[in-house]
Amino acid sequence: MLYQEFNEFWDVARKRNIIFFYAGYFSQHVVSAISETIKARLDTAGAAGPTRRRIFSSFIEMSQNIMHYSSDSLTPDAQDDLQMRRGSFCIGTRGDSFFLLCANPVSTENVARIGSRLEPLHTMTMEEIRLAYRKALREDTPADSKGAGLGFLTLARDASEPLEFEFAQDPQEPGSTIFCIKAII
Repeated sequence: MLYQEFNEFWDVARKRNIIFFYAGYFSQHVVSAISETIKARLDTAGAAGPTRRRIFSSFIEMSQNIMHYSSDSLTPDAQDDLQMRRGSFCIGTRGDSFFLLCANPVSTENVARIGSRLEPLHTMTMEEIRLAYRKALREDTPADSKGAGLGFLTLARDASEPLEFEFAQDPQEPGSTIFCIKAII
């Protein structure tokens, strides 16, 4: 029975062309270990140097987003370092492209703020995204950001298509929302 359950999961992952998947708690140590695995998987998948750089950059942004903003934390919210927060991440292939998919719980109060940062990226050209990125580099860090406020701009800059995202009610945690974001590279 155990092997059958595992094999069913493996079949779904194979059919969806998933080359890497992780679900659990993210910490700096976990991200470091995943980074090494992703580098090796991208080498065996034959990803070109610039594509590998963009995938790796996007992975780092997505994992930082989980570690800073996931509402499911094993560490106190006030703790600034050594955060451990729940999320999931996968990389897969579709044709000649790679896709990165990330999901983590967020408090429902943050949904509008996150959406307002992502919505404008749908209509921006690559040049507008680059200009917005450069402008953000020169500005002060936004008050509600735990980083430099560049995460979504970095993802949009590295992606070859507009970012896709959605918010879904967390079936296991009423009052909590799952935030999913997808980048095609």
